[in-house]
Amino acid sequence: MNIRTHQENDALHLALDGRLDTTTAPQLDETIRALAASSNLILDFAQLSYLSSAGLRVLLSAQKRAMSSGGSLRIRNANESILELFELTGFSDFLTLE
Repeated sequence: MNIRTHQENDALHLALDGRLDTTTAPQLDETIRALAASSNLILDFAQLSYLSSAGLRVLLSAQKRAMSSGGSLRIRNANESILELFELTGFSDFLTLE
């Protein structure tokens, strides 16, 4: 998985490319922890092809950290299969999907 980062207004923008699974989830978690001085995160899933339960755990952790610091986590451009996964797992109830 490749992660491209840039600052977008008051948020850290991470564009993910590839698969977010057991192998790559630690990479995303480390990136978020290292770079997320801003409590506002935008994750762009336009090029993300797969999301596993390990990826969901990283998203849950990032969401909790953002909320505890008064920030937000937004997910953009998720494909249909990932959106369906969010619906089935209940993540769509607490994630901001754009």
